[in-house]
Amino acid sequence: MKKRILAAVLALCASLGFTYMVNADEAPVPASSRILKANNETRDFLKAKMVELKIPAMQIAVILNGQVVMSEAYGIANIEQQISADRETLFPINSATKSFTGVAIMQLVEAGLVDLEAPVGRYLEDLPESWSEIRIRQLLAHSSGLPNIVDQNGLIGAGGETEAWAAVQTLPMESSPGTAFSYNQTNYVLLARIINKLSGRPFPLFFAERQFKLARMPRARFGDGYDIVPGRANVYIRGQAEHNGTANDPAKLYHWIDNIPGTTRAGAGIYTTANELAQWILALENGRLLTKKSSVERLWTADKFNDGKSNIWAMGWPILAGTSRRAVGGIGGGRSAFFVYPEDHVAVIVMTNMVGANPQNMIDTIAGNYIASNNR
Repeated sequence: MKKRILAAVLALCASLGFTYMVNADEAPVPASSRILKANNETRDFLKAKMVELKIPAMQIAVILNGQVVMSEAYGIANIEQQISADRETLFPINSATKSFTGVAIMQLVEAGLVDLEAPVGRYLEDLPESWSEIRIRQLLAHSSGLPNIVDQNGLIGAGGETEAWAAVQTLPMESSPGTAFSYNQTNYVLLARIINKLSGRPFPLFFAERQFKLARMPRARFGDGYDIVPGRANVYIRGQAEHNGTANDPAKLYHWIDNIPGTTRAGAGIYTTANELAQWILALENGRLLTKKSSVERLWTADKFNDGKSNIWAMGWPILAGTSRRAVGGIGGGRSAFFVYPEDHVAVIVMTNMVGANPQNMIDTIAGNYIASNNR
């Protein structure tokens, strides 16, 4: 009954042209004129970007001072069937999944099951000797020096997941652990194996129980482009060069299919919505996912190389460069991104269904609208 009343109130307010801040646990609160202005600036900016970059569909969610102040969807999720995107449409977050894996590992740290300084060999047996002393934090921060289990063509080894796992273990280390950053999917294959073992359940189930459920993300799930994912947006790419032997046409759209084997999905496999990501960020900030503030601080603090210099990654979260203020977040597939500005109490999520849309290049401008609204 309460949900029906709330929905009726929101519908009436929308028909009257009012904008409201949304909190999952509270009734809607009228937005201030400053937030209305920031929302209008953001809406105009994104719609212009959709035209400029020819993006079929987009979702946006913004958190300000602990409340979702904007959550909207625009455009077409499925061009062939002319299905509009809405706030419930699922989008893949691809490599931004790594931020969820960082949270999962920190949950195991809080449970006393994982030590970030421990060598991976403490938790996993039958690894190459050169891998055994890599620290857990170095896996999270991509400073392990491991060879990569994927290349530009997908899994290495000319076979399936078993063949790729066997192949990667025969390759030499790229660098000594803790000496250099190198973005690498093998790190997250190992982290997935650790989560499986120490949680006592497959990592997708652990994520569902300990993150999706607690953060009120009922639509979130794992999958790839070959899986049946009801309600998802089709993903497109423009100007796929030499598709089926044809000349490149930059004006033409093609389907993009993500192929993400199960063992690699802790690094790239989540589907969700912008609004659900906003609820997840709020759950992380208010202690529902991690109980200690120090755990969140560690999650978002740049790791250190052996020489004491700062890495460009924290515990599953990149330290974002080129932003006006300190920001951490996740970037995935050139089409989805979320930034958290801890000191400014702002977070912005933008999701699209166009490879190459690169919404990470839009977010700092959007965040500036809301940071300014706090100071107006």
